[in-house]
Amino acid sequence: MPEVLFKIDLTKSMSEQEIVGHNRWHPDIPAVVSVNPGDIFRIECKDWTDGQIKNDDNPDDIRDVKLTVVHVLSGPIHVKGAEPGDILVVDILDIGPLQGDEWGFTGIFARENGGGFLTDHYPNAAKAIWDIQGIYTQSRHIPGVRFAGLSHPGLIGCAPSHELLAKWNKREAELVQKGGPPWKPAIPPLAALPTPENAVLGSLKGSEFERVAAEAARTVPPREHGGNCDIKNLSKGSRIYFPVYVDGANLSMGDIHFSQGDGEVSFCGAIEMAGYLDLHVDIIKGGVEKYGMINPIFKPGPVEPRYSEYLVFEGISVDEFSGEQYYLDAHVAYRRACLNAIEYLKKFGYTGEQAYLLLSCAPVEGRISGIVDIPNACCTLALPTEIFDKNILPT
Repeated sequence: MPEVLFKIDLTKSMSEQEIVGHNRWHPDIPAVVSVNPGDIFRIECKDWTDGQIKNDDNPDDIRDVKLTVVHVLSGPIHVKGAEPGDILVVDILDIGPLQGDEWGFTGIFARENGGGFLTDHYPNAAKAIWDIQGIYTQSRHIPGVRFAGLSHPGLIGCAPSHELLAKWNKREAELVQKGGPPWKPAIPPLAALPTPENAVLGSLKGSEFERVAAEAARTVPPREHGGNCDIKNLSKGSRIYFPVYVDGANLSMGDIHFSQGDGEVSFCGAIEMAGYLDLHVDIIKGGVEKYGMINPIFKPGPVEPRYSEYLVFEGISVDEFSGEQYYLDAHVAYRRACLNAIEYLKKFGYTGEQAYLLLSCAPVEGRISGIVDIPNACCTLALPTEIFDKNILPT
């Protein structure tokens, strides 16, 4: 086993760990460990909520999650020799749950606590607990389903520079001030802006903590540095190329998923777990300019569930409530594809909440299938039929 450079005690919060991680992005959060290019090492991670969710049948913990706590990250890791303008190469060698803690959860967030993709249809908190058995999982809360996971870090990225951080904060504040598109409901909010509430900033103390807490970016969205991209194919064997913005790159990670469907539609929608990552790092000097990099690039690994039979649901960019036509809107079209799949699964004995949770965490394939055929975008959601213990095809 590789040397463990960031060790987690699941009985303690992130701020109480022997090595304290962080839950904000800022260039001045000190690195907790240094590695050399070519090194192989293990990083352990708490689940994204810092242990707020319990392995029980009561969804009140999902309802009451403190969102200013998330995401708790392990790191930053200083890679010797990495400089702004370089590319940090990260190989995911292995990934899995922490020993003795082989379970995960999927949730629907309550409307009054952030909501999710389909919050106007499913406004109340719900939870499914998944038992992890090797590569497979099943849930007492969604019976008749068993599938292999495609485990991955939902969140991984390098620290931003001061300039990039200022750009993030400026544009996200302007978005909130301007307001969203006409179809956008008030919930979920448009952006999660900086707040010192429940900030965890590694070893920072006193006035430095207060300064950084007021400026640091929340971890909710993906950005130029990577971050919370929630890409299910970023799994074992993947190689990721990150742009470097600060000396040492300051790589951090967390939000480990046992499995997830494309879109992670219920927001707390993967099978969230505490886990470990075995990593190898290297550097491409001057790689950002050489390859015209703006956002990270990755090469998927060769390991994934081998499902070959799917039932595919279409959706178009027409509002399901008003019937209003939207112009080539992939967001509305994918929402309709999800809703169509949920209505279908309800005919096979699942509640809407069970179907919503399943589409979020099972290895479904989401696609923008058409984005040029005016006025309707067409999105599709492909549901693997082999994960069910009964035939769900139309007959």
